[in-house]
Amino acid sequence: MSGIMNLLGGDLGKSLVEGLSSQTGQSKSNTSNLLNMAMPVLLQAMQRNTSSPKGAAGLMGALSNKHDGSILDNLGAVFSGSNSNAVQEDGGKILGHVFGNRQQNIQNALSKQSGVDASSVSKILKIAAPVVMGLLGKQQRQASVRDASGLTNMLGGLIGGNFHNNKQNFFESILDADNDGSIVDDVAGAVLGKSNNDIGGLLGKLFNKK
Repeated sequence: MSGIMNLLGGDLGKSLVEGLSSQTGQSKSNTSNLLNMAMPVLLQAMQRNTSSPKGAAGLMGALSNKHDGSILDNLGAVFSGSNSNAVQEDGGKILGHVFGNRQQNIQNALSKQSGVDASSVSKILKIAAPVVMGLLGKQQRQASVRDASGLTNMLGGLIGGNFHNNKQNFFESILDADNDGSIVDDVAGAVLGKSNNDIGGLLGKLFNKK
């Protein structure tokens, strides 16, 4: 199974980046960098949610009943008129289910690390989330995934095997941060770190930032 960044490296990814860049006024480079950071966090949050029967059932139900992959057939429509509003409304619900009360902190951390303003981060995530669900729905049907174990494995495959443990721990530390209204203070020093030896430098290397 191809990792999500491989899937987004083709025409689908280019269309998504171009559409999001146009919607937010962010450069394609900034938009692409943000997606590279946000996608693993979103997928790992989904994977962790499938560890509970309720979470697995919720995701399976969403994939089976709504997110069948058809959104990928005409991605351009995602960015047009009322369609865009409906997609963002759906995306907001997805993020709420996936991130829970940590959503704002996660968005703030991604904003600080990427340099993209928080409002644009929020909009990009709201549009990207239904696209990710569409990818999951398509993969789920192609692989005939029917249970929690299959969902977990599918998500792991989409996250990809190129994240070593210490890099995975960074993303997990964001998801584990407490919800006291600050910018993910449990890992704020890491995200905003000055030294190339800290996790901030590690994240920069992960996304090929010199």
